[in-house]
Amino acid sequence: MNKFIQHINETYGNLGSLGFIVGLALLGSLVYHLIFSILRSRFLTTYTKAPSLLQKYVYYPGLFFFLLICLSLGFPILRKNLDAEGISFIKHAYNILLILNITILLLRLIIVVREVVLSYYELDGDDDNLSSRKIVTQLRVIERIISFIVIITSIALILMTFKTIREVGISILASAGVIGIVIGFAAQKSIANIVAGIQLAFAQPIRLDDIVIVENEWGRIEEITLTYVVVKLWDERRLIVPLNYFIEKPFQNWTRHSSDLIGSVIFYTDYTVPLDALREEFRRLLANHPLWDKRNSNLQVTDANKSSLEIRVLMSAENAGEVFNLRCDIREGLITFLQKNYPNSLPKSRIEITNNLA
Repeated sequence: MNKFIQHINETYGNLGSLGFIVGLALLGSLVYHLIFSILRSRFLTTYTKAPSLLQKYVYYPGLFFFLLICLSLGFPILRKNLDAEGISFIKHAYNILLILNITILLLRLIIVVREVVLSYYELDGDDDNLSSRKIVTQLRVIERIISFIVIITSIALILMTFKTIREVGISILASAGVIGIVIGFAAQKSIANIVAGIQLAFAQPIRLDDIVIVENEWGRIEEITLTYVVVKLWDERRLIVPLNYFIEKPFQNWTRHSSDLIGSVIFYTDYTVPLDALREEFRRLLANHPLWDKRNSNLQVTDANKSSLEIRVLMSAENAGEVFNLRCDIREGLITFLQKNYPNSLPKSRIEITNNLA
């Protein structure tokens, strides 16, 4: 190969050398396009979404990688036409470009893998999609961790290509332990959140699309990052919570194992309330309501004080949203029933006046 390059250089001069490098680049592009086309056709028979993702995310970073490899074959020609300083500069720039290209290629491949997997586990808004939410949560957290490691490694490799930085690194190696301790104390919360993210990915106290009660707020897990969780609240606000909150503090997860829930309605009546009639009306309202899943229903007197009865009504539905709407409808229906048929059974205050003049 070196003899062939030397022959071109001696016969055709710098123009021939440049033409040889351009020819290598064109040949590499052609070979890459053929390989990529074969891969696309291969994926097309198994994963229908993969070819378009490969074309969108991988084609051009992969093409640039092939071009860099082909151009590296032209380094012997450059040695004949440039001085040592020019060769050193070009090699340094080449190494940086190669590291950046591989980093981008890896990050794009991670995106392709994520999108292909997510196409089989899409979150359709249904609360009862436990297996999908489990896979998607693990995938999102692991993707961010791997991407973070790839980026940090890339930055470290690029910095190591500079001789001055390498020399400085060697000179402070003896004090690295002290620096590590200082950095550890300064970033302990960030590190704790990253470790919590790894725990969360596998233990999964929460998953994407889970219904939770956090800081007395009802919401749905919308996003999980390396350091925080975004909870979409019922009124469209977003609650930003550090990851380690879900490892260290108690919270309610309404969809931990399933989305089925039991809801309760508590209201107060007078002692004169006809409990049998009220219970019969409750059963009628439930039987005619489309949100009741027929798992649980009950009406009980749970307390009695000097002025009123406390009545608790239990009912079940398939998910948190339906339980909330069912509770509201049953509460309204029972109050309307008492207002129309037994208005004297509503809570009242009694005052007894005695005549002591006689």
